[in-house]
Amino acid sequence: MTTQKYSKQSFLFVAILLFSFTSFSQKTDSTTASTTFSGTITLTNNGFAIIPTFSLNSPAAIFNLSWRRDKFSVEPDIRLVPDGTKGGFLFWLRYRLVEQKKFSLRAGVHPAFSFVRKTVTDKGTSREITEMLRFAAVEIVPNYKITPNWSVGAMYLEGHGIQSHGPQTTRVLFLNTSISNIKLGGDYRFTFIPNVYFLNTDGYTGDYFTATSILSNTKLPFSLQGTINQTLNSNIPGNQDFMWNVGITYAFSKEFKRVK
Repeated sequence: MTTQKYSKQSFLFVAILLFSFTSFSQKTDSTTASTTFSGTITLTNNGFAIIPTFSLNSPAAIFNLSWRRDKFSVEPDIRLVPDGTKGGFLFWLRYRLVEQKKFSLRAGVHPAFSFVRKTVTDKGTSREITEMLRFAAVEIVPNYKITPNWSVGAMYLEGHGIQSHGPQTTRVLFLNTSISNIKLGGDYRFTFIPNVYFLNTDGYTGDYFTATSILSNTKLPFSLQGTINQTLNSNIPGNQDFMWNVGITYAFSKEFKRVK
């Protein structure tokens, strides 16, 4: 079996698994169901993608939204530079396969639309345009809580290009830990999330360390966060050895309960 066939079969398996559980969840008693609408809006000096290697290299606005009912959620992820010439739209469909006090397991699929800049030549004249690339991806995300404020986890993400040009197959494995709710005094809290990840895109590979720090206040919906991304080893074209960003984030959440 070729790698390409295996990739397509693994993608199809996770997609069927996700939607099977989704269909099952729709049969639950609606009298106990609730819907949550939540999200974050971030303004940053450098928009990172889900895989930080693929930075927008420009200030950006990032919208992470979520409509969740029970274990199923729809989660748009929108990242755009100010003039809209670069960025992307991801539309996650996610299902929590396991939700226990200590251990959780999530699966997801998404279509994605990525805006990239390219140079075209017409009648001897070159100009730069924005091209939209289309992708489909799956994820598997286990997480284990060692304490209420300390967890370890992983994320496996595999994406496939739908068009015949551009990136075709991308696989990445994240290994992470999160230390949250560190008290700094008063209502201020600190969260630290270091990761290592291993990237393979069309045969090119890279190993990276990335870390996110978040400063928040329990009485305010705003937080300040920064991320660094350090290359450990890479032969990926266009790779940058070191990148960083800072941003301010606004978070919100609203729950709607359904009564029969």
